[in-house]
Amino acid sequence: MLRTYYVYILASGKNGTLYVGVTNDLARRMYEHKHGLVEGFAKKYGVKTLVYFETGESAEGAITREKTIKHWTRAKKLKTIEAVNPLWRDLSEDFTA
Repeated sequence: MLRTYYVYILASGKNGTLYVGVTNDLARRMYEHKHGLVEGFAKKYGVKTLVYFETGESAEGAITREKTIKHWTRAKKLKTIEAVNPLWRDLSEDFTA
């Protein structure tokens, strides 16, 4: 059975604090972030808006990609977000409504 893995970027607002994460269930993970169920950086800084995500078929590939994105400059992360989501819309609304 194939699984889908997600690398995602959350923001506290447009051009705000960013968080990069990885999960195998993006809807569940967004619920956890939005309801403050995940201790750590995202909860501490109120980073709850899904502004970017990409999918992959292996956990190893997703983790490698997450680490790559985490090492990007802030400017590169912003450019990547704005290329697919110029309005900084909460993309989780598409699958949690």
